[in-house]
Amino acid sequence: MVTKPKIIVIVGPTAVGKTSLSIALAKRFDGEIISGDSMQIYKQLDIGTAKATLTERSGIPHYLIDEVSAAENYTVSDFQKRARCLIQEISAKGKVPIIVGGTGLYMESLLYDVSFGGKGENDGMFRAEKEAEAAEHGSLYVWEELKKADPIAAENIHVNNVRRVIRALEVLHVTGRPFSASQNERETKEPLYDAKIIGLTTDRALLYKRINKRVEEMIDQGLETEARWLVEQGLQEAQAMRGIGYKEWLPYFNGEGTVSSVVESIQQNSRRYAKRQFTWFRNRMKDVEWWNLVERPESEKDLIEEVQQFLNQTTLER
Repeated sequence: MVTKPKIIVIVGPTAVGKTSLSIALAKRFDGEIISGDSMQIYKQLDIGTAKATLTERSGIPHYLIDEVSAAENYTVSDFQKRARCLIQEISAKGKVPIIVGGTGLYMESLLYDVSFGGKGENDGMFRAEKEAEAAEHGSLYVWEELKKADPIAAENIHVNNVRRVIRALEVLHVTGRPFSASQNERETKEPLYDAKIIGLTTDRALLYKRINKRVEEMIDQGLETEARWLVEQGLQEAQAMRGIGYKEWLPYFNGEGTVSSVVESIQQNSRRYAKRQFTWFRNRMKDVEWWNLVERPESEKDLIEEVQQFLNQTTLER
């Protein structure tokens, strides 16, 4: 019998309070924090990715923040490998690994022994071919191809999420297995860790107000300058530029629209993303325990007691 590593996982949509809770739990239970956010990995992109400031981190070690340049691509496989190593290192020090973020695929790849497809020598060519098709014929064209090849995956990927659609086609091309098979793997395999998964939620209308306010605060902090820096570095096509808060500036930088229209677009895209986050975590991560600390902050005391009980338990792996 082997003891599974204990970890705390905090998930939920943007602007719901994940960062502040993770720091509070790290202080209380001698934890160290691993970011599960696909954008916070990039250096120099602080405002649009809502990174905790050094002051807010309160001396708590944070990992997978500011680790790669904005010119680099960073994949779910990269995250999976690095985060699993970090969990081992943190646990070996006798501290509690706390993984926090809203990128659902990252969390799923970490918790379960699920493969999202390997790399083949023709990956780049295939991907470029599909990107060209999408550019010429539109996102619906490649999505329809996915719908024929893997209807389950198509049902779960928005037609306008071209990068994700192409990724699903790529996995099928490289491995010969449907992208949706990863979901079946997750449902039939035991989690790799003894994880307490905390989901943060709140009233949808209230969340949208918080999102709108956060975007306005980002603008005041200098989000436009951060986005313009990416363009000045020649990174208009980089993965980092595709993040919400950055891509919306491109038309404005090209002389189209106003700052107000950019702000509205960022707010709208952020609200839509939050809705997709809710859907992902509710449909694909069945072990999430949901808490509304925004409207019921007093319930944090109960949550802390539950975490303490969880850490005191011993779970064995056969």
